[in-house]
Amino acid sequence: MTTSNIRFSRVDSAKFFKTLNKRVNIYFKENNIKRTGNWRLHLKTIVMFSLFLTPYFLILTLNISQWWMLLLTIVMGVGMAGVGMNVMHDGNHGSYSSKKWINKLMGGSMYILAGNVYNWQVQHNVLHHTYTNIHGHDEDMDAGRVIRFTKHSKWRRFHKFQHYYSIFLYGLLTFNWALTTDFKQTKNYLARKLSYGKLPSPLKQWSTVVITKLIYLLIWIVIPMIFMSIAWWKILIGFFIMHYVAGLILSVVFQLAHMVEEAAMPIPDETGTMKNTWAVHQLFTTVNFSTKNRLVNWFTGGLNHQVEHHIFPHISHVHYTKISKIVKQTALEFNLPYNEYKTTRKAIIAHFKHLKEMGMKPATI
Repeated sequence: MTTSNIRFSRVDSAKFFKTLNKRVNIYFKENNIKRTGNWRLHLKTIVMFSLFLTPYFLILTLNISQWWMLLLTIVMGVGMAGVGMNVMHDGNHGSYSSKKWINKLMGGSMYILAGNVYNWQVQHNVLHHTYTNIHGHDEDMDAGRVIRFTKHSKWRRFHKFQHYYSIFLYGLLTFNWALTTDFKQTKNYLARKLSYGKLPSPLKQWSTVVITKLIYLLIWIVIPMIFMSIAWWKILIGFFIMHYVAGLILSVVFQLAHMVEEAAMPIPDETGTMKNTWAVHQLFTTVNFSTKNRLVNWFTGGLNHQVEHHIFPHISHVHYTKISKIVKQTALEFNLPYNEYKTTRKAIIAHFKHLKEMGMKPATI
């Protein structure tokens, strides 16, 4: 449930989503395939967990140089981001498998990424997917005072430098998960009675947060300090590097899909009603990038197909490349936008151009 008073228009005279949904359903029926993950996703899961966890065990068990340890922590960061984008993400959307327990298991990988399932589902599934790019409701747009993503946020003098310093802050995403974010979000979401499904009891949620954090610190910091014969501060540096690499990858992938000049950032009218229906709203507020690049498609878990993901979040990302043709064709038929950057490079340029524009002093100040 959500306490937000935002309402989307129910007027879609052209019946865009009804038409699109029918065509996508026909695609899966005619090809006799499930909407959930398949062997490609299962194989990728093995690869991503291997990238994430194998270096950890190599560092603990092998007598290797500290330079090799440094390299392996970077690989762990890449694997950590890969598990988040490909496994955890599909699991918590219920699209990894047709079996609920498998989705719950894969979604639970959030705990070894330093996060919390309840908090992530509320922030991502409820707030971000429902109120995409709406200031004050989509928390993915909220970077505190440090970064100004939208003209609806208060401008501060230091924002004129944000297109320079923001990249250094992006790497702190998962590090903040590990230390502070989950405690703040648990307090906030429980107070607002927000949930994705059944609202957990405060005791259960707080117990889960505390216990999983202690286990996480035991695995990633205490055990290495016990079994490794290097200075404690070097272990903390390795821990930070792993998180920084993962956070940088995850942050940039997200920003390229929403915080660019092509993505609209609308606000409701005085009655709290948005101009468009929910599905059409997703077309205006999301942007695809580098969808022809096989490596980007594979590694980002389809998060470069944000248009498809936001309209069909319960379809596994392994199908996005195929259904994107249907989505694009239908959007164009109904004279609706289908935003995309052909390359990752163009999307990155667009993002930092947007940051520069948002960092400029507004004329009204």
